[in-house]
This record gives sequence, structure tokens and C-alpha cells, in this order.
Amino acid sequence: MEARVIWDHGLSFSGTADSGFTLPLGAARAVGGEDDGFRPLELIAIGLAGCTAMDVISILLKKRQQVTGFEVRVQAERANDHPRVFTDIAIEYIVRGRGIDPAAVERAIELSETKYCSAHAMLAKAVPIHHTYRIIEEEPAPVA
Repeated sequence: MEARVIWDHGLSFSGTADSGFTLPLGAARAVGGEDDGFRPLELIAIGLAGCTAMDVISILLKKRQQVTGFEVRVQAERANDHPRVFTDIAIEYIVRGRGIDPAAVERAIELSETKYCSAHAMLAKAVPIHHTYRIIEEEPAPVA
């Protein structure tokens, strides 16, 4: 994998990788930036959320769970002093659907964390990561 950032101006960059997509990176005004893009550590948190989300939804769908909505939230605490690394990460999985089996959700999360999600495996070497999940039961589809 190759990733790169190209300087635009000040503390503003464009990032790209092998996939060919481009995204803006920037810094907060408080540190001389223009608030015009993602912060680098935000991208790490988004990467973790996306990596585990893709695993979990894929497993739930293979288990024929009736998922109607799915969200993964990452809350990362940071050190007060530089380099302001992550000191604790909480992942919350929110699964909406009909008749979702809690055991299926737990197993999907476990497989993501222990086998499939490379972002989780890498970050877990440096910072404690824990998770919770919620299942929100949706109303049955109306009968026509």
C-alpha cells in the first residue's frame, strides 16, 4: 500500500492512496491551520471504525441477521502532552434490525477484533481498546 499527502498551502494537504480517492487534511485554527480538512488522528479513528464495521456487517449479513441500520462510533481519548497519542479507545456498535440475535452480534465483533480487522490488531498493540454494543429493535415491516 502506498499513501501520500501533497501540500496545498499553510497546513493544508490532500491525501491519496492506492484506491485513488482524495481527501482533505488540515489543522485547527488554534495551531495555525484553516479548519479545512480531517486531522491525521481523526483518520486513524475513522480507519478503525471503518475496518471493524466492514467486518461486523459482513458477518451479520452472512448470519442472515435482518439488519436495517448499522453504525460504529469510536471515542478516542488522547494524552494531554505531545505527541498526544491515543490513551484509550472505546468502540460502540449500534445495530438496528428485526430479531437481531445478541450472540451473533457478539461473535461478529469478536471475529473482527481477533481475526479480521488489521486496524484493530495494530492499534491494540499500543492502546487499550474496549467495546460495547446496542441492538435497537425495529418495528416489523408493514404488511401490504
